[in-house]
Amino acid sequence: MALVISVGLTWLVASILLGGPGGGFPRIQQLFASPENSVTAEPRARKYKCGLPQPCPEEHLAFRVVSGAANVIGPKICLEDRMLCPPARLMSSVKDNVGRGLNIALVNGVSGELIEARAFDMWAGDVNDLLKFIRPLHEGTLVFVASYDDPATKMNEETRKLFSDLGSKNVKDLAFRDSWVFVGAKGVQNKSPFEQHVKNSKHTNKYEGWPEALEMEGCIPRRTTAS
Repeated sequence: MALVISVGLTWLVASILLGGPGGGFPRIQQLFASPENSVTAEPRARKYKCGLPQPCPEEHLAFRVVSGAANVIGPKICLEDRMLCPPARLMSSVKDNVGRGLNIALVNGVSGELIEARAFDMWAGDVNDLLKFIRPLHEGTLVFVASYDDPATKMNEETRKLFSDLGSKNVKDLAFRDSWVFVGAKGVQNKSPFEQHVKNSKHTNKYEGWPEALEMEGCIPRRTTAS
């Protein structure tokens, strides 16, 4: 009888620890489970086009514009998950795919398709090349601009007026080695809400001789008709 009772108690203890019929998750695993394994991992935040934290409304174009950092890391212009600057076909070396000065992408405001992307050296280049690029824009053309190193040394009054007409409010104050990102359009009536500007100042510069890089993102409504 004592043997039967002893076996019975052994079976009961083992049943409690290992989990008996209908016992669910084995209790022995619960006793030795580490606290780390019991913590539920935080879900990874979802990213949308161009890395935006939220999707754009219908009939809007998602964009992200990043200025260059000093004269080391080149700028980036993303539209609808496509890299307009540097161009996707030349992604092997970022620094070699962009140019010092102003990196500009022209986009059809109705279709969202890239028209042309170019870089203009505003330190040693010819400002007339930039003027020839932005003078003949068609109504509704979107203009994406990201600075790299020096955006302003070669700028003249006509250049500043053309960018002002595209919706810029800060181009009049743009100077040597400032950081500037801007999205405007031909034919806008008001100043663009998509613009950031940081002055080059030895008191506030993040890098030696250059201010911090700028990053801007948002959603731009498509034009319904082309002019």
